[in-house]
Amino acid sequence: MPMGKVNFAGISKEVCLAYVPEAQVGDYVVVHVGFAISTIDEAEANQVFAYLAEMGELAELAVPQPE
Repeated sequence: MPMGKVNFAGISKEVCLAYVPEAQVGDYVVVHVGFAISTIDEAEANQVFAYLAEMGELAELAVPQPE
């Protein structure tokens, strides 16, 4: 299975890229339960991040992450 590392506001995670074979280094992807499910452009990524912040869904980012 193709895997890749994604960075979400400083948190890095390994995700499966099987559903987005077109994804390249530097692309933005939507991730759900460990799977990248679509690619999006930078403007849309920023909009999604703003919506998550508005809904209070970014609390986990305040938790210190292991290096």
